[in-house]
Amino acid sequence: MENSKILVVDDDAKLRDLLVRYLGQQGYTVDTLPDARELQRKLARNRPDLMVLDVMMPGEDGLAVVRRLRAQGEMVPVIMLTARGEDIDRILGLEMGADDYLPKPFNPRELVARIQSVLRRHNATPALAARHEEGDAIEFGPFTLHLGRRELTHQDKVVTLTSAEYAVLAVLASHPRRPMTREQLMEMALGKGNGESLDRSIDVHISRLRRALDTDEGGPRYIQTVWGYGYVFVPDGAPRE
Repeated sequence: MENSKILVVDDDAKLRDLLVRYLGQQGYTVDTLPDARELQRKLARNRPDLMVLDVMMPGEDGLAVVRRLRAQGEMVPVIMLTARGEDIDRILGLEMGADDYLPKPFNPRELVARIQSVLRRHNATPALAARHEEGDAIEFGPFTLHLGRRELTHQDKVVTLTSAEYAVLAVLASHPRRPMTREQLMEMALGKGNGESLDRSIDVHISRLRRALDTDEGGPRYIQTVWGYGYVFVPDGAPRE
């Protein structure tokens, strides 16, 4: 989305300069930081629409930054840049509350595509929000999913979700008792095609949603596993036979 403000936090000066030029050419307003020391002040004074955050930085690393921001209730969308070859950094980033990730080295066009996708999810879940009025809602247990407002509440208190978590929950809740594969959720909620269908990010988003929804003990209630297939949303939380 043109004119959106992007904050790039990365200790690689050449990469920062490259992204300032390239993202600027795509219509974005770009600001940068070499590390997280001034991040809190930057968020307060000139809040970005999205943050591109490197995992490996001196001082406070990207994973710690995301964990701290989410613990404070700060839900600015975050795309993590991961340099390592293992999946662990990417999975940990999502578990901490990142919206998406991109492994280094990357094509700047791919970053633009990820930015556009995350901003679309953050502003309006694709194909879902456009169909809903302000008062449209799905109630289950003590929760209400306000589709028009793109908000989840628990006994009238807002539950903080990332844009990806909300999108996954909205798709599942809009298809109650219908088992859905990971591939279907990747495409319908996150807008990612079959080339990324084996991405473990869906499992991470489901895990985080379950921690938010299952406020008592006894295992997953509302988002249940369909073994060998995927997941299903059960509004009453009753065990499936």
